[in-house]
Amino acid sequence: MLRAGADKVSINSTAVRNPDFINQASDRFGKQCIVVAIDARRRKNPDHPGWDVYVKGGRENTGIDAIAWAVEVTERGAGELLITSMDADGTQAGYDLELTSQIAQQVEIPVIASGGAGNCEHIYQALTEGRAEAALLASLLHYGQLTIEQVKSYLAQHQVPIRPVAKTL
Repeated sequence: MLRAGADKVSINSTAVRNPDFINQASDRFGKQCIVVAIDARRRKNPDHPGWDVYVKGGRENTGIDAIAWAVEVTERGAGELLITSMDADGTQAGYDLELTSQIAQQVEIPVIASGGAGNCEHIYQALTEGRAEAALLASLLHYGQLTIEQVKSYLAQHQVPIRPVAKTL
């Protein structure tokens, strides 16, 4: 994909199955190209709080602690992390700010929040309280609930540095 012109690639299940792949890809293409996607679900056991990493589209629990995994993949050469809360994904009730914030505090690479966007305020919260460098949103745009221009305008009004909407020719 990178040879075909992609700027970045995202890996998840492959990284969990073969963590050395992160090192190899980073060494070969540069860490700026390597985005490790982490699908995480909050543990239900109150005696063992935190989040587990899931693979295979969120169907299989690996038993790996999500925060520890984020630190490890960063040390192995990931250039960015895409953190999806499987609990919040599709709910439009907001991102898991606790998960995103805890990971962002542990790593020194950009964190992208994913899963749960329901409105512009949720995106703002992911970037401020959640400490994410970016926020992924899908349903809101796919189903026409928001436009990119509306999101960028809202964030700009709330003093979040953001590129302006490109003017079409």
